[in-house]
Amino acid sequence: MSEDKDMSFLEHLEELRFRLMRSAIAIFAGAVTLFFLKDFVFDDVIFAPRKLDFITYRWWCSLGQWLGMADELCIKEISYEIISTTMVGQFTAHLMVSFIGGIVIAFPYLFWEIWSFIKPGLREKEKKTVRGITFFVSMLFFMGVLFGYYIITPLSLQFLGSYQVGDVASRIAIGSYMKTVVSTTLATGLVFQLPIVVYFLSKIGLISSTFLKKYRKHAIVVVLIVAAIITPPDLMSQILVSIPLLILYEVSIVIAKRVEKSRPQ
Repeated sequence: MSEDKDMSFLEHLEELRFRLMRSAIAIFAGAVTLFFLKDFVFDDVIFAPRKLDFITYRWWCSLGQWLGMADELCIKEISYEIISTTMVGQFTAHLMVSFIGGIVIAFPYLFWEIWSFIKPGLREKEKKTVRGITFFVSMLFFMGVLFGYYIITPLSLQFLGSYQVGDVASRIAIGSYMKTVVSTTLATGLVFQLPIVVYFLSKIGLISSTFLKKYRKHAIVVVLIVAAIITPPDLMSQILVSIPLLILYEVSIVIAKRVEKSRPQ
């Protein structure tokens, strides 16, 4: 029996405390780094989707021209402006972006700490089957973040920012803008973990590929609800989020099948 398994309950709590402290330090280090990179973070990342030369808008324009739609998909104007309505508005936004950004860049380390705490309780065979899990979890997370940032966020900003009711100018508070950008990208990164969740649920026997196939129609409804929650209330954003989630659901069925085949008969 390993030394880890001989640890008492209080020793496990002490180890968990140290891992949480190291995780907090990692987030803090990332947040401080981003805090001092203010110009890059805001000009080149956060505010980039409201610039006409943003890469996603150029993709849309090229796509429209390729489809023979001339300039119909080209973004010719950013019709909203961002304002700060309170004395601490910009500073608060700076702190929020730095903190959330710290979580994003420290995510692989945070998961590694969690996994290192759980791993000693697994059998040797179980450890082998999940080798490299930190890499795959991190890869899915960053794929989701990039998808949310380059696809969902610009579409949502353009739709909501240019939406008008009567003769009302769009002047968006900086906090509202930040929450849209940050929550969309972070939430998309998290929901891209679906295959990993399905893998572990399959390993412990809570779900199976047959179960996932049987309730595929119900899953589509759930995916649409999740997409509606994590995106602003425009149909196109919800559809764009739903498509990769449905693909991930089908990938999850394949994963569940492989888990079932690997079980001893």
